[in-house]
Amino acid sequence: MTDRLPMSRRAVLTAGTIGALSAALPLGSAHAAIAPAVREDPATGKPNARASALRFRPDGMFKIVQFNDTQDDELTDRRTVELIEKVLDQEKPDFVVINGDVISSGCETRLAVKQAINNVVWPMESRGIAWAVTYGNHDEDSLPESGVDEAGMLDIYRSYEHNMNAANESGLTGTSNTIVSIGSAAKKNREAFVLWLLDSGRYAPGDIDGQDFTGYPDWDWLRMDQVSWYREQSQRLEQKRGRKIPGLMFIHIALWEHRFMWWGGVDTRAPEDAARGRARHGIVGERNEDECPGPINSGMYNAILERGDVRGVFVGHDHVNDYVGNYYGVLLGYAPGTGFGAYGLDGAERNRLRGGRVFELTENGDDVSIQTRVVYARDLDIDLAANDQPMEPLPLAPAQEAV
Repeated sequence: MTDRLPMSRRAVLTAGTIGALSAALPLGSAHAAIAPAVREDPATGKPNARASALRFRPDGMFKIVQFNDTQDDELTDRRTVELIEKVLDQEKPDFVVINGDVISSGCETRLAVKQAINNVVWPMESRGIAWAVTYGNHDEDSLPESGVDEAGMLDIYRSYEHNMNAANESGLTGTSNTIVSIGSAAKKNREAFVLWLLDSGRYAPGDIDGQDFTGYPDWDWLRMDQVSWYREQSQRLEQKRGRKIPGLMFIHIALWEHRFMWWGGVDTRAPEDAARGRARHGIVGERNEDECPGPINSGMYNAILERGDVRGVFVGHDHVNDYVGNYYGVLLGYAPGTGFGAYGLDGAERNRLRGGRVFELTENGDDVSIQTRVVYARDLDIDLAANDQPMEPLPLAPAQEAV
């Protein structure tokens, strides 16, 4: 864990404006249509060469799977890939988000970084499933040895046919802040739902105004320009389409509101406080470690409450939490850690919570209902032994060899 100066690389990294726009195209048999094309950005109306067509199925359904914290090197634990593959084959999602910490330390070369990434994303790519990533605090752990930073990883991700990460936008904090738009099943060229994928950063700076962060959480946080970007893009989308488009937001590091929700208050920590939080906010699932937001409350939840379009914020980062609740009208939740090579529960239970979160969206006129649940490795006949089972890297396709 390395501290950074206030004007760190994160402060000057560029980030993507827009992901993808929906369009009414014929559907495939297993999941929604994916047809790379030059289409307009859903908020600005400008052409976007990365845009792909995603839309609700004719029955009004759309399924998303969230994985996170695969967090390994090129010798990925084989069970991580097995879990991803079995979830994909069972759930047949239309879109997958890997919500941060795709890789970690241990990758000593650029080739190793590409192999580590390929191990995790090839299950989607080989099945023709649209996917994107957010960035976590560990993705650059191998940077000193490999020389591959987040921008370099983005080049690798975007070399895959079915990746939907946006290019970087100059002046916006983070890497590849992305909007993915999902079209209506019933109305041509009309968005029904929006996914907001934001980079929540890595670690807090070494100090601000000569004051360090001793005693405070040392994780990063969404910066105000990212909050403003969300508000502005949300407003533009509403103005362009004449209504607010419902959606979900995915970030790696939890908001402070995740912690407030669980405890039913700000300074409370007693069992009766947690019971109050669970009852008030309808929380289901486990909390086995402290939520780890950064030392500064970004204000993103306040912006979401103001705009009224984002229906939920889902995170990773804290591998052994898998709960979800309704915090004053906004779902706040976790997907458990997916990667068997990363930390888990203690002792023999290390891998009990490995899994992915499923979102089942149903379009009903201008509204979309959301059902969510977790699929666990323990229910998919996957070995849960508390050991490491590294695999040989999966072969790279020519497009990834060349990047």
